[in-house]
Amino acid sequence: MAATITIVGLGSGDENQLTLGVLRKLEQAQCLYLRTKEHPVVAYLDAKEVRYRTFDAIYEAHDSFGDVYEAIASELLRIAGEAELGEQREVVYAVPGHPFVAERTTALLKERCPGAGVAFAAIGGESFLDQAFARFGFDPIEGFQLLDAGGLSLQTLNPYLHTVVGQVYDEFTASEAKLALMELYPDEHSVYVGHALGVTGEERILEVPLYELDRVGGYGNLSLLYIPRTEAAAVTNRTFGRLHEIVRILRSPEGCPWDREQTHLSIRKNLIEETYEVLETLDDDDPEAMCEEMGDLLLQIMLHAQMEEETGSFTVTDIIQGLNEKLLRRHPHVFGTTAAEDSAEALARWDEVKAEEKRGKGIDTEQLSALHGIPRDLPGLMKAYKLQKKAAKVGFDWENIADVFAKVEEELAELRAEMGADGNRERQEAELGDLLFAVVNLSRFIKADPEEALARTNRKFVQRFSYIEEQIRLRGGHLDQTSLLEMEKYWQEAKKLLKD
Repeated sequence: MAATITIVGLGSGDENQLTLGVLRKLEQAQCLYLRTKEHPVVAYLDAKEVRYRTFDAIYEAHDSFGDVYEAIASELLRIAGEAELGEQREVVYAVPGHPFVAERTTALLKERCPGAGVAFAAIGGESFLDQAFARFGFDPIEGFQLLDAGGLSLQTLNPYLHTVVGQVYDEFTASEAKLALMELYPDEHSVYVGHALGVTGEERILEVPLYELDRVGGYGNLSLLYIPRTEAAAVTNRTFGRLHEIVRILRSPEGCPWDREQTHLSIRKNLIEETYEVLETLDDDDPEAMCEEMGDLLLQIMLHAQMEEETGSFTVTDIIQGLNEKLLRRHPHVFGTTAAEDSAEALARWDEVKAEEKRGKGIDTEQLSALHGIPRDLPGLMKAYKLQKKAAKVGFDWENIADVFAKVEEELAELRAEMGADGNRERQEAELGDLLFAVVNLSRFIKADPEEALARTNRKFVQRFSYIEEQIRLRGGHLDQTSLLEMEKYWQEAKKLLKD
């Protein structure tokens, strides 16, 4: 290879952070480029009369840092490629901090140099992390993470680790970082802002509450954030890991005697009850209650998962992995190459993937019943609705709604006849079931979910009956001593006063 690109680190502060090897390389370089002149070491290089060029003009010509780094890497490769045949030419490229710490151009050049016939080398320098360890006084062996301010999210944050956030260039970036941190940390949580760490006369370290993070000012190329590790309940209780830990403790020998005794069967009914309590909050459109009841439902999932984890069958992590993979797999129109213009096409893609999954498990989908896949223990109305929808997909359906009304009237007549016969309870119950099944068919034809329709009527009944009770109490009466005629009067009032 005729040319070499050698990347050197200028350290995060002034000339006192330069290593001897880097200093010699800078002084001896015949072709020296700086990523930017905005660095404390540059004044020292000027005083030493070191000749260099910078890429600051590229910063001014592009709108995003990604474009800037791409342009710098391309320009350096072009410069290196100008070496004449047989000429041994070294292009020295100096970057702030350490070449391999938060330096995108290093990664680009390391990847592209071999293909361009250019040798690649790097000489480390003191990174901003060295100063962060010293100035904030923590040992990274306790657990440490380095994050980019532009990529912060709840998924990347771990309160059990010391966290340093780099690339906090300006108030806007600080504001974006603040919003991401607030997903986990309380508004008043203390964070540290470090400006120009290790630079004599310029270093500033501020401790501020999180909500003021973007109000302190002074952000620039040498700014970063530090959030100490914490086990404060206000923070860790917002993590999934803490929930998993609590449930594991509850089921442990040192945990709760009641929780330890439970089995899948003993708390099966709790899962059903909590599901219906969540549905109630959805019907009431009550976000505060939703939040609480969804937590109770999640607890049931966690308890069942923990029971299996104790047997070595699977863990909650396996559940999450399986769900993530299923969502990715069944949405090829989102995460793959297929398309779906509307919800009907999206559902078709979903069904196609489900069928393929069954074939992958050795299940012959052609031999499956058209009614396959409906859970055994669904509530009656819901199950009837799903059975009818499945049957309708293969053409087993009424042609029009008039036929459905006729079927409802037929079943009602059969129930009446059975009620007037010998009073056989089993036959009456069977005819009632047929009538309900026919009414579910009617709901399907008018595109109404029978469970939701009945739930709405139930709520309406509760409202109106509660009105009756309230009126009787206001008049000093008692419900069991009130005539049906008087209750009917209040019922009619409720119909006029209370909307459905």
